[in-house]
Amino acid sequence: MGERKGTNKYYPPDYNPKAGGLNKFLGTHALRERARKIHQGIIIIRFEMPYNIWCEGCNNHIGMGVRYNAEKTKVGMYYTTPIYQFKMKCHLCDNHFVIKTDPGNLDYVILSGARRQENRWDPLQNEQVVPETKETQKRLFDDSMFKLEHGSQDVKSAESAKPNLVQLFNRNESVWSDCYSANQALRQSFRIQSKELKNSAAEDKALLLKSSLDIKLLAETDEDKKMASLLSRKFLTADASETTEGIRQKLIASACLPSSFTPEKERKALKILKEGTNKINNLIKRKGCESLSGNSEKRTKHDSTEVQHLETVKCDNRVEISTQNSSKNLTSLVGDYSSGTDTD
Repeated sequence: MGERKGTNKYYPPDYNPKAGGLNKFLGTHALRERARKIHQGIIIIRFEMPYNIWCEGCNNHIGMGVRYNAEKTKVGMYYTTPIYQFKMKCHLCDNHFVIKTDPGNLDYVILSGARRQENRWDPLQNEQVVPETKETQKRLFDDSMFKLEHGSQDVKSAESAKPNLVQLFNRNESVWSDCYSANQALRQSFRIQSKELKNSAAEDKALLLKSSLDIKLLAETDEDKKMASLLSRKFLTADASETTEGIRQKLIASACLPSSFTPEKERKALKILKEGTNKINNLIKRKGCESLSGNSEKRTKHDSTEVQHLETVKCDNRVEISTQNSSKNLTSLVGDYSSGTDTD
């Protein structure tokens, strides 16, 4: 509660703000008694013992975690990390011991008044993960031979630890083994294998009956599956080639140009042509009769008009038939040319 004395709201009547803060006006410090040596660069803190020690004054054991009021002083720098020194009095005698921080090794060092109880060990022997130093990491990155030697050491340590691991595994199996669960799992696997064998035997029997064979079929392997897939792919390729060849021959035999002369149009044209021919023949007969009777000059206007109409129809039919024949001839020529090119 002493730290709150300088932060309360009470200001004496003779307080002068020009003098600065309230602590400065009263001549006190915010840490009170802990800052009584602040002018010497010393501050009183609560220090907890980092490890077990032996006091050199009374030879008593002081355990890790015991707390003392210690004088904290800054005595140096390790790069940008300050180095602090702690001085405290033994609670069992009048001896003082001094401890200093060691940032380089992440540890505390006893300077005087006590000795450390050695409980340290090599972390590699304790199978702890030791971080590599910057120099070692750099050599591992740059030097391939050093990296190989470093890896060989790991392999040797693994081989040396293998017997102990096997012993621990066997002991664990003997202590925590469950015969009932193991037997249950084994019987379950046997049931699954028995069902698979029955299904396989039924499939083989059906195949033998279908093929009328009396031989023993071997078990299917991955090599058999691969060979069957290759054969099926070969047959599919052959079918595809045959289909392609048939389509090609069909395209060669078919007409390349579309024909507009359908059978229905052909029948209609022949009918009109036949009717026109009959009418022309009738007119010729009539003309012959009139010439014999001497009345050739007495043609009526109706007859001349009819003759002109029939001649026009006949000419149109001939033009249409000739167009059809020319298109058919052109189609046959194109087909012959394409077939000749393919055979070449």
